[in-house]
Amino acid sequence: MKFLVFGSLNIDHVYRLKQLVREGETVEASSHEALAGGKGLNQAVALSRAGQRVCFAGALGPDGDFLKRQLEEAGIDTKHLITVSDPTGHAVIQVDDAGRNSIIVFGGANHAVTPAMIEKTLSDFDPGDWLLMQNEISEGCTLLESAAKKGMRVAFNPSPDPAGARAWPLERAELLIFNELEGEELSGESEPEKMLDRLLDRCPKSRLVLTLGEKGSVFADASRRLYQSAFPVRAVDTTAAGDTFTGFLLAALAKGESAAKALRTASAAAALAVSRPGATPSIPTADETEAFLKQSEQSGQ
Repeated sequence: MKFLVFGSLNIDHVYRLKQLVREGETVEASSHEALAGGKGLNQAVALSRAGQRVCFAGALGPDGDFLKRQLEEAGIDTKHLITVSDPTGHAVIQVDDAGRNSIIVFGGANHAVTPAMIEKTLSDFDPGDWLLMQNEISEGCTLLESAAKKGMRVAFNPSPDPAGARAWPLERAELLIFNELEGEELSGESEPEKMLDRLLDRCPKSRLVLTLGEKGSVFADASRRLYQSAFPVRAVDTTAAGDTFTGFLLAALAKGESAAKALRTASAAAALAVSRPGATPSIPTADETEAFLKQSEQSGQ
């Protein structure tokens, strides 16, 4: 079984501030860093650090070589990563002293993905292999349909554009992972239980995971619902929390762990991520996550 993450790569320009900038306000940042990011890259690194062998497909510009190196340093196969003439995608990220963030994303090379590239990439994978995808590249609907038709198992995180995925064949995804805002866009419901009901009506064979930030997460399928509380930590930067959760959740489920254990492992990894600065640099390893879980159990959490 192989894992393909087909997704975005961004250069994250991270500015640290006392508080997020308000309309019409100009403030001075206390620091600036240019870091590796993008939901595809972050989730690929998380999946790899969780112990899986990962292949990555996507597009970057001539200015994005360090993103490729970041993937390779994480042990990820980049043979399906292409370079195009467009500038690499990038994000402008504000992070305040409470760890909250505000993000502007420019797609750049992430929008250079074509049906031909998708077909060529998927030809290297077999039925039963996993595809992890987001909605930050072009031709996402084509990717979802093509992978499902091939018999691949699809895990889909509709961030950052759930509205754009509303008309996609979501029922062809085996695993859907989304937060409250994304769930509302996809279902038309604002209450978590109702959005899960609506999406299960639409995708009765799928497994759904709703993340609720500091309120925890919920796993739902046609027969049950499981709830996992968030681990209490001091938030430093929440930028990669959702991507870390997604990568560790899929890694655990693919290894055959129970849904309850997978939720707990993913929640622990996300807690570690928010306690550290940066996106990709904040993602923990499997050993760090296991040690955190043991410590939490000893303290009764």
